[in-house]
Amino acid sequence: MIYSRLAAGFLAIGSAFAAPLVKRGPTDIQILNYALTLEYLEDNFYSGALAKFDAAAFEAAGFPSWVRERFEQIAAHEAAHVAFLAGALGSSATTACDYSFPYTDPKSFAALSMVLEGVGVSAYLGAAASIANKEYLTAAGSILTTESRHASWVASAVNMGSPWSGALDVPLDFNQVFSLASAFITSCPSTNPALPFKAFPALTVSPATGTPGSEISVTYNGATDGVFMAFYSGLSTVFMPISGGKVTIPKGLEGTVYAVVSTNGTAVTDDTTVAGPAIFEFDVPL
Repeated sequence: MIYSRLAAGFLAIGSAFAAPLVKRGPTDIQILNYALTLEYLEDNFYSGALAKFDAAAFEAAGFPSWVRERFEQIAAHEAAHVAFLAGALGSSATTACDYSFPYTDPKSFAALSMVLEGVGVSAYLGAAASIANKEYLTAAGSILTTESRHASWVASAVNMGSPWSGALDVPLDFNQVFSLASAFITSCPSTNPALPFKAFPALTVSPATGTPGSEISVTYNGATDGVFMAFYSGLSTVFMPISGGKVTIPKGLEGTVYAVVSTNGTAVTDDTTVAGPAIFEFDVPL
């Protein structure tokens, strides 16, 4: 994710005018601020929920005392991630936004925690290929593994599901993650540095608890025929045609699966993405 740009030198200027323009990726600073944006969101999510729900609230929801205590540790980790990235960026660091999360009790908080931690894992994983500075790559990897431990613990010990989706996790690109994160961001300071990412239109599926092999309805702002639903599972992508606003979930999917609507039935790019991502949580058989 992080591109180190070297000055080309005067002799390269002449050839640059003759060469076609190349679409460049985000800079190192932009990528670090992207990561910091996500960490601010998680930091606010945990600190806000723990301030709202005390130990008695967790006990009333059926959780043993150690669940909230572990969430306190996760909250401390997210605060440390914010401090680490903000310290590395110095005066270039973005600042926190205002957020809104749809939890109403410790149970819904724990369910959303599993989603956010999973997105965090996919965000850092998807960013890895773009990082040029190896020190930054190592730092991002250190955060990634911690987020992965969070995700596994919340999924299994708290929500009583599978601690993993399979042998491979799903990498998501900048815009896909930004689309998911933007659903919880209500406003940001106008002084924050602009990031070169965009949010895709929202994608809603019904029923939200569809199972592999079943048909679901999809709702988004765009044509519902002649397009495809791309399902991301591990490092694989499975395309299914959408017809009349309906699509069949491919059989054999397990764990956390992401999906977007694409105009292309063989490859997904930001240019072919119509809406999404949507997030599915499928059973992982024992």
